Amino acid sequence: MPGEGDGRLRAEEPAEAREGSGPILRRRGIQRPAVGVRGAGSSVREGDTEGREPAVEFLSVGDEPAPAAVSAVLGLAEGASACVRRRRLLLDGKPVLLATSSLDAVLVAGTPIAEPDSGPGGIYARLAELGYEPVRFREELRSRMPSPEETERLGLAAGTPVVLVCRTAFAADGRAVEVDEMVLDASAYVLEYEFDAP
Repeated sequence: MPGEGDGRLRAEEPAEAREGSGPILRRRGIQRPAVGVRGAGSSVREGDTEGREPAVEFLSVGDEPAPAAVSAVLGLAEGASACVRRRRLLLDGKPVLLATSSLDAVLVAGTPIAEPDSGPGGIYARLAELGYEPVRFREELRSRMPSPEETERLGLAAGTPVVLVCRTAFAADGRAVEVDEMVLDASAYVLEYEFDAP
């Protein structure tokens, strides 16, 4: 915070990048899926871009055979379909994140979740209307070099790695209701996690 003199970057604002590169986005992993944010109809990703102009480019939605790993997390039968939603986040016109959400196709059939525009509050608000409001989240992170398709879709410079964030949303009964697999431009993000000591 200003005046503290400890050199920490302010959590409320995007951090500034190294000289010669673009601004860095601060992704606050614990706070971002808060009910107050999504209840206001805002994308949780807008918390990454305060004071800037984000744009979510909708790529596709439809039922697809669920990969084995996704089926296992969502508790789907072998060969079952998932409703898959693909988006791309752009900041100041530059792509910085690819996101693929998978949900039980049977659970969300006939709802706005299966449509391009899921309505105010996004898919979490729609899940709440179905009685499956997400109340707990788990994130797994790893990094690697991007695939050619990811390099193209994110407009990455040669040699730029990506960070993979896999977030699972759970309802109050413990059921996993969404798997969101995100691919982040590693040069564009600081990942921040704040938690209490045990």
